[in-house]
Amino acid sequence: MSMPRLIVALDTADAARAAGWAAAVGPHCGMFKLGLEFFLANGAAGVRAITGRPIFLDLKLHDIPNTVAGATRAVLPLEPRMLTVHAAGGAAMIAAAREAAEAGGANRPMILAVTVLTSLAASDLAATGVSDQPAAQVLRLARLAVDAGADGLVCSPLEVAMLRQELGSGAVLVVPGIRPAGSVVGDQARVTTPESALAAGADWIVVGRPITAAADPGQAAASIAAGIAAGIR
Repeated sequence: MSMPRLIVALDTADAARAAGWAAAVGPHCGMFKLGLEFFLANGAAGVRAITGRPIFLDLKLHDIPNTVAGATRAVLPLEPRMLTVHAAGGAAMIAAAREAAEAGGANRPMILAVTVLTSLAASDLAATGVSDQPAAQVLRLARLAVDAGADGLVCSPLEVAMLRQELGSGAVLVVPGIRPAGSVVGDQARVTTPESALAAGADWIVVGRPITAAADPGQAAASIAAGIAAGIR
């Protein structure tokens, strides 16, 4: 992969703050992640204003297939590099997103299916009626999503090695829940370090607050990027 394998999550509703972070961390990452908080506050114009790196549009679409297909087509003019849907939306929904994405041609976004959110532990799944452990549910949803046409998956770092073994090298694995050694875990339940995630088989790692909440976000991103580069030589 020619660009740095670090994605920095610009998780804020403040467009000026996001632009400042982007300018500081851009030299050290391969992509910016913009999620619901940013998108709902700033819309398509806000996404277009964030320049310097490709965009991972993390909208986690989850609706009936026709609606998700329409939403996918609606964001194609923004040319996101990646777009997320919830694997729990089912095979037909994922297939509809992939088919709609194909209209973007060579610049189409990769469709990534979110398996189990990194904030969820086994007890949280049980409360929703899922009796399996997170890893089993992740694998079930991952197989469904890839079979339905997803280009890859968003999964916690604890499931990367399992998914790489089960799915081979074809599925792109994008991994949030990354915390450098010594970082505050916050609301994440299933985390590991950038180096461990990459060693397990992650293609991209997503880091947010350990970078954007740092006194010097640019330096924090540079430090993480250097650790990644050292680990994959």
